[in-house]
Amino acid sequence: MPLKTLPKTRRKGEIGEIPKTPKSAGKGKKSKRKEEGNLTEVEVAFSPETPGQSETKKRKRDEESKVVTRSRASKNVNFEKNKAVSKRRVYYKKVVYDGGEFEVGDNVYVRRREDASSDDELVEVDECRVCFKSGKSVMIECDDCLGGFHLKCLKPPLKEVPEGDWICGFCDARKLGREVKLPTPPEGKKRVRTLREKLLSSDLWAAHIESIWKEVDGIYWCRVRWYIIPEETVAGRQPHNLRREIYRTNDFADIEMESILRHCFVMNPKEYAKANEGDDVYLCEYEYDIHWHSFKRLAEIDNGEEDDDGAESDEDWKLSKDPDSDTEEEMDYDEESIKNILAKPSRAHELAANSQKGQFFGLQKIGVKKIPEHVRCHKQTDLERAKAALLLASLPKSLPCRDKEMLEITAFIKDAISDDKCLGRCLYINGVPGTGKTMSVLAVMRNLRTEVDAGSIRPYSFVEINGLKLASPENIYRVIYEALSGHRVSWKKALHLLNERFSEGKKIGKEDDKPCILLIDELDLLLTRNQSVLYNILDWPTKPHSKLVVIGIANTMDLPEKLLPRISSRMGIERLCFGPYNYQQLQEIVSSRLKGINAFKEQAIEYASRKVAAISGDARRALEICRRAAEITDYRLKKLISNSNNASQGKSLVGMAEVEAAIQEMFQAPHIQVMKTSSRLSKIFLTAMVYELYKTGMGETTFEKLAMTVSCLCTSNGEAFPGHDMLLKIGCKLGECRIVLCESGAKHRLQKLQLNFPSDDVAFALKDSKELPWLAKYL
Repeated sequence: MPLKTLPKTRRKGEIGEIPKTPKSAGKGKKSKRKEEGNLTEVEVAFSPETPGQSETKKRKRDEESKVVTRSRASKNVNFEKNKAVSKRRVYYKKVVYDGGEFEVGDNVYVRRREDASSDDELVEVDECRVCFKSGKSVMIECDDCLGGFHLKCLKPPLKEVPEGDWICGFCDARKLGREVKLPTPPEGKKRVRTLREKLLSSDLWAAHIESIWKEVDGIYWCRVRWYIIPEETVAGRQPHNLRREIYRTNDFADIEMESILRHCFVMNPKEYAKANEGDDVYLCEYEYDIHWHSFKRLAEIDNGEEDDDGAESDEDWKLSKDPDSDTEEEMDYDEESIKNILAKPSRAHELAANSQKGQFFGLQKIGVKKIPEHVRCHKQTDLERAKAALLLASLPKSLPCRDKEMLEITAFIKDAISDDKCLGRCLYINGVPGTGKTMSVLAVMRNLRTEVDAGSIRPYSFVEINGLKLASPENIYRVIYEALSGHRVSWKKALHLLNERFSEGKKIGKEDDKPCILLIDELDLLLTRNQSVLYNILDWPTKPHSKLVVIGIANTMDLPEKLLPRISSRMGIERLCFGPYNYQQLQEIVSSRLKGINAFKEQAIEYASRKVAAISGDARRALEICRRAAEITDYRLKKLISNSNNASQGKSLVGMAEVEAAIQEMFQAPHIQVMKTSSRLSKIFLTAMVYELYKTGMGETTFEKLAMTVSCLCTSNGEAFPGHDMLLKIGCKLGECRIVLCESGAKHRLQKLQLNFPSDDVAFALKDSKELPWLAKYL
């Protein structure tokens, strides 16, 4: 869960109810036991004695081997060393070491380098940034620079610690752009840094103790999981990172207990919001994967099963049988038990990765470099809520203006799955872009899922495929087979198995007895030279044992007529056309998303709807215009508030002026200006591309087809055909401007061309051309 409240201003020096590291420790108890086999007495220390100074020096190795680094510590493999050791390693739940009591599960500071003299000065309380003294007086911490100040040293002095955030005067002046001079310590006084300052400046490490043991040579070791600061990640420190925020990693290492300095306290957001005192307190809300450089919220990891490199550490030791007992229990290993642990298979390889349907692991997290930015302790304004609701990615609660079409889709699906054989059921849905075709089908499927859960209709399997996401049309076989069986194979193997499944009735998965509904968006992108892909998919529903229902979606109305007769006959006569939205429907769509949000004037929504309906009737364009208008209003309002302390409430509503500004931005973009000011032949070239798009429904065309279309347009309207060489030069110029995307290579006649911008942008730029008024007939 995101942080709901920021931590209160923190006092320096204490940590609420969290116990501090004890300054001294008594000697632990000793016990003797006899081994039944060897009759040998072994003395085991349940809580080891604090080693003396001379004993510590004897254990020290050469200086080079004592430098602790994460990469070097991670390479320590103690199991390999223990194979040749006949004596046994002793594990502990709690030890007392050099005056400190350390337990499994504690968070500690770890020395980064042995030659750092400042590491020996374990300062617990920060010095005042004004008088450079600590003492027992109450200090307050700045939430920006984390500096400590005595209440009496502030100007003006404070009588008590204020609630909420507190920023020191130095940080306030720095934010206003003033030059700030921090007080300097008096002569002979050296400012001492706390361990918190050293950790946040990468001079120390923080770690979580996973297990503790004593080697046969008497040296105490522990296995730790590292924490890192935001600066050490690939994303670096982000604007929403708190100053005391650190990340847990999936990096483990074995280190000597000598490297540990003292305790620190790493808390989740709820604990951190309550802990308002102490200098060694940190917030940890995310885990950072050091291999894939991705972040994951710890709450999500705790809810599911976590696979990490330290999974075997839970097997290394066992806690006491009485969890409330303070006694420690040993855990011994001999050669046979070590071999069994090393031979134990990893949990990560018990199941294939693609068998975990509906979950995301490993490679799917590549590229997620940053934490999803969320505003902590910030109540959204109406304008911010409106911007979020108008995003194209946000799924609306209801889909207005398409009730009739949704009823037809629902009736078709129910009729298809109620038939035991599902013979030859195929529905073709067409319409111009932005008319709600895909969203209507998905809304119907959500409603049917609730009816399945209620038991009113029979269960079914649903597979959704978008042709734009396929590298080639043949890959659709692999996607369908993986969705049905959970296994990933090549497309040729998948085609063979799907033929057995739908044609012969052979089972490939647990849900083969259920009807299967296959939704294919952008159906026209599956066209190949011999149209074999579409033929196979549309032929499967006609088989006796297939139980397959196909729903195809495309922009072209007459796509079945352009297919081969053997395919169009299988597509059937069931079609559904989605017409463009009129301005009343667009207004209703925008208003439904803004229900309960007082951010827009009614005239502004109507004005945007009329503008879009006059051009294309695309609901996506209407939502984008309204969202951009809300952004303009929000920016202007925040700028007004920053300049003056009061702003009238009426100015926070989006009006017609902001909508007009958004329309000017959208329809007078640089690429539209290039189209408007292009040459006569360039306008004919672009009009021919739009006309070819409307005629075929395909996003791309070849230069040869385009030249024939230009020739037809010029002949019909009394224009001279410029010739193929001139058309090729015009195409190259438009390609250089990135108005048209051209396929690389020298095969000019068969070179593929595609518009880089929506067709309605071209229509908006060229339909009012005074030079060529006849272009409007084809746009």
